[in-house]
Amino acid sequence: MLVFTNKNKIGTHVTVLKEEGTKIGFVPTMGALHQGHMSLIKEGLLNNGVMVVSIFVNPTQFDNADDLKKYPRTLEEDVALLKTVSPNIIVYAPSVDDIYEGNTVAQHFSFDGLEFEMEGRFRKGHFDGVGTIVKRLFEIVAPNNAYFGEKDFQQLTIIKKLVSKYHLGVNIVGCKIHREANGLAMSSRNVRLKPDYKIAAPFIYKTLQEAQIKFGTKSATIVTQWVELQFANHDILELEYFIIADVDTLKTVKRKHKTNTYRAFIAVYAGDIRLIDNIALN
Repeated sequence: MLVFTNKNKIGTHVTVLKEEGTKIGFVPTMGALHQGHMSLIKEGLLNNGVMVVSIFVNPTQFDNADDLKKYPRTLEEDVALLKTVSPNIIVYAPSVDDIYEGNTVAQHFSFDGLEFEMEGRFRKGHFDGVGTIVKRLFEIVAPNNAYFGEKDFQQLTIIKKLVSKYHLGVNIVGCKIHREANGLAMSSRNVRLKPDYKIAAPFIYKTLQEAQIKFGTKSATIVTQWVELQFANHDILELEYFIIADVDTLKTVKRKHKTNTYRAFIAVYAGDIRLIDNIALN
């Protein structure tokens, strides 16, 4: 398996592949790969000759220095896992300097207000960091198609906006949330859950499923209050936010309209581990 650590070398290699007529798919990751990542890669392999997988813990999208420090870094294990999937995978595992060239600062973006909703309210500057790294990776890898999971639905929406505003020429494909057998949305952070939190965490998705049912007959306000009560009464899980939003604007719903499409978004602390999830409501 080819593993590149230099942007110029992978850029040259991909250019040659594309000149030969090979379609390039791309999955950007921060490593600690799991079956959720594998589902994106396998989806990409159906429609691309080669998949590029980047493994890079991006410092500019962390608003919490401790979270950045603790984020798992398992490059050898990640490469070994990718080898079991397909020979048509290339890994790009750059250093911070290879990406940022000694200036580890996020570019400022306007995503037409999408960046100020939900995660943007609680993680200042997060989407500037996301936009910076995704734009740079797209410029380096120049993929035909890039795959992102719907677990980070707000991020997916913002990346589509990024591609549109900056004319990046990449087709963005959103893929369904990949879940553990107990319903917990797969995340690299799940491996850090302590046993009691691991047992409790499926309550998040169970609550989302019940909220989905209630949304059919109840107002967004009543459903939101009900979810907040479930977590207020929970022994160890702590709700940061539950929001029902319009999928196009990501703005919180005040009153339902039959012609609009809605999604419920949630962020929960399981000890010091922050977990996010979401579910389509209609």
